[in-house]
Amino acid sequence: MAITPIDLQTIFSQVDKVGRTQVAQKEGQALSQSIQGNEIQRKTDENIRQVNEAQDLGDGTDKVRDRDQKQNSGSRNDKRKQEEKENEEKKSVLRDPVLGNKIDISL
Repeated sequence: MAITPIDLQTIFSQVDKVGRTQVAQKEGQALSQSIQGNEIQRKTDENIRQVNEAQDLGDGTDKVRDRDQKQNSGSRNDKRKQEEKENEEKKSVLRDPVLGNKIDISL
């Protein structure tokens, strides 16, 4: 099937429209990418400025408290022993009695 001069006239008149359509599509894609990029940047900036809420820890902390309460609910001797150990640890650290009593403001 051969192309006649009438067909060529029709094709040449439509080439301009096709070119405009392709340019519009390319610009539309670039514009949509730019808009999406700006939206992502805006959301990121907003998330950075916001204070995040603490996540719900669920039963995890309660379990630890229960375990600590069970251990501490033993005999009173255990508590006394723990207090004695803490006191011994405090005493074992050497401290200067003068340290922290005076402030030197000389230049």
